[in-house]
Amino acid sequence: MRRPYSGGVLRLLVSGLFVLVLCSIGTVAASAAKQADSSVFGGLGTWVDIYDRPVYAAPERVAGRMAARGVATAWVESANYGAAEDIVDPVRLGALVDALHARGIRVVAWYLPGHVKPALDLRRSLAMLAFRTPAGAAFDGVALDIESTKLRNAGLRSRRALALTRQLREAARDIPLAIIPFNPRGLERRPGTWPGFPWKQLADEADAFAPMVYTGGALKGFDATYGYVTRALRLLRTQTGNPDVRVHVAGGVADRMEADELAGFAAAVEDDGGTIGVSLYDWMTTPARAWKTLALLTG
Repeated sequence: MRRPYSGGVLRLLVSGLFVLVLCSIGTVAASAAKQADSSVFGGLGTWVDIYDRPVYAAPERVAGRMAARGVATAWVESANYGAAEDIVDPVRLGALVDALHARGIRVVAWYLPGHVKPALDLRRSLAMLAFRTPAGAAFDGVALDIESTKLRNAGLRSRRALALTRQLREAARDIPLAIIPFNPRGLERRPGTWPGFPWKQLADEADAFAPMVYTGGALKGFDATYGYVTRALRLLRTQTGNPDVRVHVAGGVADRMEADELAGFAAAVEDDGGTIGVSLYDWMTTPARAWKTLALLTG
């Protein structure tokens, strides 16, 4: 079995991409023409982060269970700004991706930038493009999780988030790119968290948005959840200035949602009628009853 790229080789590949991107920034238009197929972000999804050790310990079993649940796309975290590696545990990650692909499940890699060290964020974003599995496969799409407020200066944070997105867009070319933005309803309620969030500029670069519209533990009952999710989806379209923006809506956290909240989330997504995909965060915490509800939305 061919192993994923070694750390040294991966660093060389990423460094090459890094140089190409830096050289091209001044000679290409700020916004690359969108060429990618956003359908990779559609259908029933699930989420895996770098802390989900049991998933990586049994990739074949997990992939089989995801397929049995009808999962079309697995969103798998490649790293975050605080990780020790540009790609966390690449050997096990590669085995998981190959197992998922073998069962017809698409894999979207996502990275959480901190915006404090732009060079590190760019290198780790490009690492998603350079990564290959033991079978030689790449990710089907990539995503940036634009939610960290580690950098206190909101204006600088926005500029760096947008610059990173543009750089990744340019390097990705026809590889689908999604933005996992701050929850729009959450920002409406607490605008000081990220004033001036660059919705429209990000929408110019992204093929889709995957907002984390979390309600579990914060809201109680059907009506409160329904209203919150409905408002979040409407705000996303208003803020991006695009009523047809492609949206994969992620609810959660899954094990904090009671039956009424889950029903309210599902009803809001169904009544909205404009999303391309749906999921709950995350795979490890989604109970059996939730899968039955999600299947009705995507079946």
